[in-house]
Amino acid sequence: MNSNSLFNNIISLFYPKVCAVCKERLMGKEEFLCLHCFSDLPKTNYHLIASNPAAERFYGKIPIQKACAYLYYNKGGMAQKIVEEIKYHGNRKLGICCGGMIAKDLIDSTFFSEIDLLVPVPLHPGKKKKRGFNQTEIIAKGISEITKIPVDTRNIRRTRANESQTTKNIFERYRNTVNLFELTDSHAMENKHILLIDDVLTSGSTLEAVARAVLHVKGLKVSILTLALA
Repeated sequence: MNSNSLFNNIISLFYPKVCAVCKERLMGKEEFLCLHCFSDLPKTNYHLIASNPAAERFYGKIPIQKACAYLYYNKGGMAQKIVEEIKYHGNRKLGICCGGMIAKDLIDSTFFSEIDLLVPVPLHPGKKKKRGFNQTEIIAKGISEITKIPVDTRNIRRTRANESQTTKNIFERYRNTVNLFELTDSHAMENKHILLIDDVLTSGSTLEAVARAVLHVKGLKVSILTLALA
């Protein structure tokens, strides 16, 4: 055993890695999630259903090509614990892992076909600086590592730090996101099919606001993918 392995074993003895969901100690080759929780992930399989509840959130609002949410999100459930571990506990590696899981499960379907760019929903620069990262960028990075589709974080920006959406009703969520995003380089997205990435899909008002900021671009198509659906 080399010195690095010995050091890592000592660290794991006093600071064992635990499952992001159940908090039980991870064993062997388990990483981020124990085998039990990994097997019980509440997957939607929406990528196999064209007219699914994720896509239906946008019907009559914006023209989208397809939409998918990877997990069901319930209060106190597995998806909520995973999202909170990434978003509020700074577990970036878990975010990349989740992006990779999504990509591996969807890549054999046609979901990623014809997608040119992955576009994570941007945070306001002030909020990103405070948090240290944008969780949707981390998830997109994990997807990109598997699919090899490039991530674009430069051409859409958030114009203001809007209020939290958590306690708002559907109308308030929509009003809170009006003109929230702007496109900085329309030419870079001409004739592209972009996949908007977010962590949790609730009313869809934030993703709708991003789409409205770009859908005027010549030849642009929009699809949507989130880690979870609430």
